[in-house]
Amino acid sequence: MQLTDVLISVVIPAYNYAKTLPRAVKSVLAQLGDAQAELLVIDDGSTDATPQVLEQLLTEHAGCFRALRKPNGGLSSVRNRGIEEARGQYLIFLDADDEMAPGALAALTRHISSHPDSRLIIGGHWSVFDDGRRVQHAVKSLPATPRERVRGYLLDKTVSLSNGACAMHREVFAPGNYPEQLRNVEDIPVFAQVLARFPCSVLDQPLALIYKHGDSMRHDLKQSLAAGVGMVDEVFSPVRMPQELQDLRQAFLAQRCLSLFRDCYSAGDYVHAKAFYARAVRADLRSLTRWSYTRKAIRLLFK
Repeated sequence: MQLTDVLISVVIPAYNYAKTLPRAVKSVLAQLGDAQAELLVIDDGSTDATPQVLEQLLTEHAGCFRALRKPNGGLSSVRNRGIEEARGQYLIFLDADDEMAPGALAALTRHISSHPDSRLIIGGHWSVFDDGRRVQHAVKSLPATPRERVRGYLLDKTVSLSNGACAMHREVFAPGNYPEQLRNVEDIPVFAQVLARFPCSVLDQPLALIYKHGDSMRHDLKQSLAAGVGMVDEVFSPVRMPQELQDLRQAFLAQRCLSLFRDCYSAGDYVHAKAFYARAVRADLRSLTRWSYTRKAIRLLFK
């Protein structure tokens, strides 16, 4: 397949997910014949059986996908390598413990054909829980303006984005790639810059099955604390966020502090929880009216 033939590149970052990687890979391979698409798997220095699993998959599906291995550098470094190595115009980053929903690539191909200016396509997804239960999340209509989109994503939580359930044109990475100093929440600066600067559209169809489990990076308090409030500076870096939207920064700082407060409170780290709640209030007094957080803060007085 030549570079000009590839419309969509699916990139699977893999780090110590040997057990679920075959499921993710096969969910994509089953659809490649129906689209101008390719699959690239990047092993981020796994220490489990991921290299052997990948070798077996490459043998079983010879010539059907590409794979490479790099020293461990975190999810941002894998995605940035994917941007360099992928040949498609649009990229999908599918986690190694998730699946591509049946018919996703064909639906995306049709959508791109009818929305050629769209640079971010947001689809729905299924959440799959440990007990086998599935919940479908339909995609909502996008607000009309960049300000409303960014506000809906960062503050109001009315715009939802999930890796694996969206496709991004490679042009959207011109303002900035994934920040490699962040080991989680690394997608927030990228999604925010795309919503702020590029045409976006929605595709009302599930594109991924996203598996929910407690040992996911999404629930890693240590990495969340490492990212801390410094990620706010990354989101509102002038190269990412236009000047006319910089006035949203203070409210997002408060929101980030409240999120860290909640995570610390849930983990029983009450010292950090108190500090983050106090900082949220200093950043924006309206934090006091966020009752779900304020109730927890009151309980902290008795901890």
